[in-house]
Amino acid sequence: TDSGDGRPPCFGSDLEWLAAGPGCKHSARGRRLWHRSPVIKYPLPHAGRRLGQREGTCGICIRHHRQPRGSRLRSGPLGDQPFPGLLPKNLSREELVDALRAAVVDRKGKSGELTLLSVLPELSQSLGLGEQELQVVRASGKESSGLVLLSSCPQTASRLQKFFTHSQRAQRPTATYCAVTNGIPTASEGKIQAALKLEHIDGVNLTVPVKAPSRKDILQGVKKTLSHFRVVATGSGCALVQLQPLTVFSSQLQVHMVLQLCPVLGDHTYSARVGTVLGQRFLLPAESTKPQRQVLDEALLRRLHLTPSQAAQLPLHLHLHRLLLPGTRARDTPIELLAPLPPYFSRTLQCLGLRLQ
Repeated sequence: TDSGDGRPPCFGSDLEWLAAGPGCKHSARGRRLWHRSPVIKYPLPHAGRRLGQREGTCGICIRHHRQPRGSRLRSGPLGDQPFPGLLPKNLSREELVDALRAAVVDRKGKSGELTLLSVLPELSQSLGLGEQELQVVRASGKESSGLVLLSSCPQTASRLQKFFTHSQRAQRPTATYCAVTNGIPTASEGKIQAALKLEHIDGVNLTVPVKAPSRKDILQGVKKTLSHFRVVATGSGCALVQLQPLTVFSSQLQVHMVLQLCPVLGDHTYSARVGTVLGQRFLLPAESTKPQRQVLDEALLRRLHLTPSQAAQLPLHLHLHRLLLPGTRARDTPIELLAPLPPYFSRTLQCLGLRLQ
C-alpha cells in the first residue's frame, strides 16, 4: 500500500526520488520513480499520467517523443535518420536541462547538465527539490544508454548501494544489459572471466586484460571481473546478447565481448583489438592496438543501410535494460525496472532481423 505521502513503503519516509530510463516500467505498486535517458544519447519522452491514476501510485504512460530545439539530425541517403533518437554533441545547456526535465515522471526534484554530474544542481532546481542535492546511485557507462538512478536522500542512496554490494558479493546480478555484437559468440550462454586493469596509452585511459595476474598485480589495481552472457537472437553475422555484470570495472562489458571476438556494435574504442585474416578472427595485443573507428564489412553496411562514413558515427549498442531494486522487506521479491530500447537500437534490430524476447 502507499504510505500516504507518495513515498514507497519499501524505503519508508527516507525515500525521495529515483531515476530510471525513458518509458521505464516497474513491477511494484506505489513506487514513485524518475525516468530519464542515458547520459544523454537520445531524445527523452514527454511523460504523462494515465487518466484516473491516483496520485502517488505508478501508472505512467508515455504520450510522445519530443526533440529539444536544434536536435534534429541530418537525413541519411534513405531519407530517414541513420541513428534515430540521438541528440547532437553541441546540445546547449538549456536544451539538455529541458530534455532531462521532460523525462521526469513526478516533478519533485531538480534538473541536469552537459554531463550528468555537472547539471545535477540545475536539474534539482528545475524539479523543485530546493536544498536537497541529487546524487547518482547507479548508471551505465558514458557511451551506453539505459537506466540511471538518482536520489536526493543520502539514506536511500546508502541503502541501495548496500543492496547492490550485497548482491554482487552473493553473485546475484542486479543489472541486465542488451548488446548487439558484430559477430556471434561460440557458446549460446556462459560466463566471461578476465583480469582487467586501466592503462594510460597514448594519452587515453584504456581497459586492458591481464593474463595470470599475480598478487602484486592485484595490489596494483588489477581486478578479476566476471559477466554472464546469453545469446537471445542471431542474424546477418550479428547477435543480440544479454549481459549481466557481476563485477564493476570501466568498460568491462565491451572488453569482455572483445575477448569473445564479438565486439559491441558501435564500439569505436576496443573493437580494433579483433583482427580478421581469411575470415578467421583473432585478438590483437591490447597494449599496442590504438582505438579507432569500428570497421564493418560491406554486407553488414548494406543490412544496416549505412555508408562507411555513417558507420563511423554508429552509437554504442549497449543498453542498461533492466535493474533490480530491494523490495519492501528483506525477503520480498526485488522491484524490477525496465527501460525500452532507444530508437536507433530498435532500428538496428529491425535491419538485422533480430528480436528482443
